[in-house]
Amino acid sequence: MSMLGLTKLPKSVVLVGMMGVGKTSVGRKLAKRLSVEFKDSDQEVEKAAGCSVADIYNWYGESAFRDTEKRVMTRLLSEEPHVISTGVETFKDDETRQLILDKGFSVWLFATLETLYPRVAGRSHRPQLETGDKMETLQRYINDYYPIYEKADFRIDCDNRIPDTTSDLIVQEIARRFWDTTE
Repeated sequence: MSMLGLTKLPKSVVLVGMMGVGKTSVGRKLAKRLSVEFKDSDQEVEKAAGCSVADIYNWYGESAFRDTEKRVMTRLLSEEPHVISTGVETFKDDETRQLILDKGFSVWLFATLETLYPRVAGRSHRPQLETGDKMETLQRYINDYYPIYEKADFRIDCDNRIPDTTSDLIVQEIARRFWDTTE
């Protein structure tokens, strides 16, 4: 579906979901399709704090990270509409989730354990998975977070889909919800 002839994106599209689901790759493709900027909330937190997410956790603790993340999301959602990929836990915070639901269009990128595990198993930049059995830890995250992700405005199944197809489906849903495409 071409974006030609469609009006400006009415609000930012916020991608939520589990690590390894493809929020960044889908987000970049989606932003290009919508002719808007792409921003990664973790990178924006790092810019605001002047240090890495890991350093924020180690030096100041999780509550400092969550506070910074909430302020960054507030700023991002007050800017011109764009595509935002979020960290795994961003949507878990009640206030941040409500902010996203009020000011953005949230899209849960859903995938099964069978899809996610091979994508994250061999990578070391996922500190949440570095203690204990990675598959068990990932399953625990899925059990805890999927009921929260279900509160997103839209769910899209990413199993066996390439980012191009996923972004096309999101564009179709945005057109259906925000632009009258029946004319």
